[in-house]
Amino acid sequence: MRAMLLAATALLGLAGAAHAQQNQTQQNQGGTRLEARLAGHAVLPAFTMALPPADAPRDALVSGKFTGAGREERPGSIPGTTGPAPDGRPTGISLPFIGQPVQGFSGIKPVRGEPGAYWVLTDNGFGAKKNSPDALLMFHKVRPDFRTGAVAVERTVFLSDPDRRVPFRIAYEGTGARYLTGADFDPESIQPLPGGQGFWIGEEFGPYLIQVDAEGRVRQVVETMLDGQAIRSPDHPALTVAASPTAGVPFQVQRSGGYEGMAMLPDGSRLWALLEKPVLADGGKPEGAFLRMIELDAQKGSWTGRSLKYRLEPGATAIGDFNFIDERRALVIERDNGEGDPSLACAQGQASGQRPPACFASPARHKRIYLVDLGAADAEGFVRKLAYVDLMDIRDPEGVARQRGDRAANAPRDRFGFPFFTIEDVAMVDAEHIIVANDNNLPFSAGRHLTRADDNEFILLHVPELLRTR
Repeated sequence: MRAMLLAATALLGLAGAAHAQQNQTQQNQGGTRLEARLAGHAVLPAFTMALPPADAPRDALVSGKFTGAGREERPGSIPGTTGPAPDGRPTGISLPFIGQPVQGFSGIKPVRGEPGAYWVLTDNGFGAKKNSPDALLMFHKVRPDFRTGAVAVERTVFLSDPDRRVPFRIAYEGTGARYLTGADFDPESIQPLPGGQGFWIGEEFGPYLIQVDAEGRVRQVVETMLDGQAIRSPDHPALTVAASPTAGVPFQVQRSGGYEGMAMLPDGSRLWALLEKPVLADGGKPEGAFLRMIELDAQKGSWTGRSLKYRLEPGATAIGDFNFIDERRALVIERDNGEGDPSLACAQGQASGQRPPACFASPARHKRIYLVDLGAADAEGFVRKLAYVDLMDIRDPEGVARQRGDRAANAPRDRFGFPFFTIEDVAMVDAEHIIVANDNNLPFSAGRHLTRADDNEFILLHVPELLRTR
């Protein structure tokens, strides 16, 4: 008996040492890992469409006409896939669409005075400037019902420029209402102004910050300034391809590397705009494995000259969203470029291009939500990471999940993952819960299922420890 007790004590000591080492490793990787429990799950079906406004050009009635090799007017004639052969998988939804897709949620914020309602922002449409000239820019008021699993779209606001505040020619320039499209901007983050005065929207083509009124009409467009210099993406309207094939194009912000995240202080005085990818230094190389946070005076609409740095963890390629929970702490989504459950990862030598697909070539692995402290930046300007939760390993002991998708038969039933390529929505709900949603890139992403376009999923996470961490 004594020998057994000694052996048990030794094992406990080893386990304790291993646990302490694991905790230290997690802290070294940017804060302590904490548990998240699934408290709610609601789904808006992928094929959810909105009619364009009555005064929009007839061109907007059918969207996605330029997502193929050329113009294609026939609805449903371009099959959606996750990418080119051989690894691209069919998603089961085809373009063009009759109507405008309610998809690509790339920013979320609770509606003031309406518990359970959220503003969500649709991105530029189909992922690029050249393929989205018929995709109307819009945001929505939605209400996920975590009891039934349904999501109601209660209002849609379309962006427009009737007063010609946009400093370049827009796609629908000569029309009366001047609605904005995905050829003009790529909206990726949203913050409502106090008192219902309108919204600030962060986008990626400039990148710009855009102020709109409550009806979506542009009031001002703010060019990005960093360290006293204007910085631009390759999609900035002022840039053109050089006449010489050896001449470079002067841009500093990577394509699809603009304002994926933008957070407003609770008092509405300041905005912190967070670039999605590292800024390019001289020679075209990233300045480091970190992202820039740039401060804007939200009342004046001008940059303050202050900036901070957000360090990406190994395995991460970008951020997905950014929202304050108090005057100095904020939530940040950090992600890789993978999609699909790792339990169905293609084995070495396994053909990922087989038909029907049986595995994920690049499954999701790094999908996290970090709590950071902007008030505790170090001498180099790096914000402090306090803790994080792993979106690929969410506890679900009560079986709350509405769908788990394609994964291995032996995958644990009490665990739930959020295996999407782009997860671009996070906000605090109350002192113990946060809401998270994906950008489903309709019809080009399939992370929940091997051959089915992703829905717009909203999850409610119980994370009291995370929100208490300081």
